[in-house]
Amino acid sequence: MDLVLRDARVADGTGGASYRADVGVTEGRISRILREGEGPRLSGARVVEAAGLVLAPGFVDMHAHSDLALLRDPDHSAKAAQGVTLEVIGQDGLSYAPVDDPALAEVRRAIAGWNGGGPGDTSVDFDWRTVGEYLDRLDHGFDGQGIAVNAAYLVPQGTVRMLAVGWDDRPASGAELDRMRQLVAEGLEQGAVGMSSGLTYTPGMYADDAELTELCRVVARYGGYYCPHHRSYGAGALQAYEEMVTLSRTAGCALHLAHATMNFAENEGRAPELLALLDRALEAGADISLDTYPYTPGATTLVAMLPSWASEGGPDATLARLQDRAEAERIRYALEVTGSDGCHGVPIEWDTIEISGVSAPGLGALVGRTVAESAARAGEEPWTTARRLLVEDGLGSTILQHVGHEENVRRIMRHRVHTGGSDGILQGAKPHPRAYGTFPRYLGHYVRELGVLTLEECVARLTGRPAARLRLPDRGLVREGYRADLVLFDPETVAAGATFAAPRTLPTGIPYVLIDGRFVIDGARRTDVLAGRSVRRTRI
Repeated sequence: MDLVLRDARVADGTGGASYRADVGVTEGRISRILREGEGPRLSGARVVEAAGLVLAPGFVDMHAHSDLALLRDPDHSAKAAQGVTLEVIGQDGLSYAPVDDPALAEVRRAIAGWNGGGPGDTSVDFDWRTVGEYLDRLDHGFDGQGIAVNAAYLVPQGTVRMLAVGWDDRPASGAELDRMRQLVAEGLEQGAVGMSSGLTYTPGMYADDAELTELCRVVARYGGYYCPHHRSYGAGALQAYEEMVTLSRTAGCALHLAHATMNFAENEGRAPELLALLDRALEAGADISLDTYPYTPGATTLVAMLPSWASEGGPDATLARLQDRAEAERIRYALEVTGSDGCHGVPIEWDTIEISGVSAPGLGALVGRTVAESAARAGEEPWTTARRLLVEDGLGSTILQHVGHEENVRRIMRHRVHTGGSDGILQGAKPHPRAYGTFPRYLGHYVRELGVLTLEECVARLTGRPAARLRLPDRGLVREGYRADLVLFDPETVAAGATFAAPRTLPTGIPYVLIDGRFVIDGARRTDVLAGRSVRRTRI
């Protein structure tokens, strides 16, 4: 054997009781599991004494925004140090494949706040156009060695609509719908595991249910799943969840609800209503799962708060409206009085909007303050501050939105179809700590400190359950023959180091992480191993 992890407490990813065992690894796979008392200890070329540590499958981040970080940062300790061995990218309906040259330029601007890669950013060579070429690029990684962790990809419906329809708020024609069907099918053929939508982001939000249903029928044919950021997490949250459940059932498509939460004052204490809706659908035969991050605030871009009509036509049109006095006043009224669809139908509260990152130099003083605080310092109205920031930063500013409810977080976390996802944006001077802390926070805060979940059940939600959603035949469990994507953590000390004040602090209590039997974290230090590759759809 190449490696033996000796005397570990194995939480195998099924949710069943943990047990003590020696686990042997040979040529990147789990070759032997010898339970305590079944025979003499295993021996190998290297032995890690794991007494006192929990051995689990590598964690699966079901909602990640590392689309460019994986190609820009070979270290990528933000995820590797958490025990993440697989990220699902292409989220929220906007990513970088499939594209043509004009669409690539537009999407780079639209989501520079999420991923960087905006105009003038040369840190990544955008040398792909199709989904397959992007996945090949991940496989090649850095000088052919690969990337830090594995990655699966969702075809982004907003990018697909951008290619076929543009940025117009109108129904797709028959020919345009045919092209979107073809683009989604090609992406799935080339290895994507499903399709994502961002239905509060333009241009994906301009699709009606009939259009989305037709695209989901394509996803269903390939055995993939639909992952929507649905139309509202605020005033219309329950209706938006119900819309997605109905749509997916009509299409016969598996559904995975992205960063499922109930935010804003309107939804305090209403998580049981959401869970009852899901339970009814599950009992009727629906195939549904969801992911959450273990924090209350959300994170996105400032421009995402604007009403959808303000973004019709693309980033240049948005900037032109912001610089037109009458149009800017219309935007302000929608934001502050009626509640824009970009802000989930709820009038914006500027004291909940904290600037987490800016793209343009000279704006850094705004980071870490709410828009209301910066406006008060400048002696102006909050909208004046926000408008100026949007224009001067070229729409590239990111925000934290402090609108969540802890009891809703815990209730949703306990549901039987729950999985973990960081929704981690790695850009900005002060990003959300979930990018660096989600998985150890689950194990430290919600398991050890609060007892919201048992350790074994939490591990299953971070490993076996997401692997089953992704239909991965040899990942997500500690089982002989499975890939040796593994994490060893100390259940007594594992904790998120990241805080809102210091969001890039690495976790504690995770001394070993392996991908394909190779140590990416060894003795709590990042190695130079690049064992990650693209994980492509299992063909049916």
